[in-house]
Parts: sequence; structure tokens; C-alpha cells
Amino acid sequence: MSPEAGRADEAREWMAKVAGDLRAAKIDLGAEPPLVEDALFHCQQAVEKALKAFLAWNDRPFRKTHSLEELGRECCTIDVGLETSVDEAAPLTEYAWAFRYPGAPPTPELSEGEEALATAIRLVRAIVDRLPPEAVPSGIRGSI
Repeated sequence: MSPEAGRADEAREWMAKVAGDLRAAKIDLGAEPPLVEDALFHCQQAVEKALKAFLAWNDRPFRKTHSLEELGRECCTIDVGLETSVDEAAPLTEYAWAFRYPGAPPTPELSEGEEALATAIRLVRAIVDRLPPEAVPSGIRGSI
């Protein structure tokens, strides 16, 4: 397998996980009652994995982190055009842990979940637009 094919495979695997996280967030927000905390977690995860897919495609190593700012900063060194999307999505970082443990902040409103999902989708679209077709699972373009 060529290095480019290997990078495409890795990016496609990350993007398949992105699709699952976006799907989970949509299902959570549509549940009765809505599972907003869980949806927020999946929004953060979708953005994190999309940024990692972009870094993988561009053969840039990254450490294990949930920091969207850190991952996004590295992505912006490759493509400065991602800056607005990354800046908008960076605050989602806190959803990686904010509601996962006892003593969490108050339950978020549905509108917060809907805004987070819209933000995640915009960032994912920006990444998909920058990946070659072979690095994006079939069907993901139609789901975002």
C-alpha cells in the first residue's frame, strides 16, 4: 500500500467515527426527553475526530488530547482557511468531560445542544471539503 493510500485509509476511519458521533448527537437531541448532555459529548467528539482525520491525511502526528484548540491550531498551520471554523468549534472542548461526572454543571438547554450540533457540522463540512474523496466514507457528504 502506498503512503498516500495508508493516509487515506486512516483519515477515512476517523471520518467514519465522525459520522457515527454526528448521528448519535442527532438521535440524542431527537429523543424524548432530549439527551442534551450526551449530544454535546458527541458534538465534541465529532469535531475532535474530524480534526484528527485532517491531520492524519496530511501526515501530521498528534498526541492523545481532547483539546480542539490544540488540534485546530495544528490544522490551521496546514490550511489557514480553517481558522474561523476552528475558532467557532474550540469552545466545544469542555463537552468532552463537562457532563460526564457527578457534580457537573446544570443540565444544558436543548438550544445549547442544537447550537453545538450546528457548529460541529460546519467544522466537519470544512474538513470534508479539504479531504480527497478516497479519505471520506461514502454517504457522509449527504449526512452533513
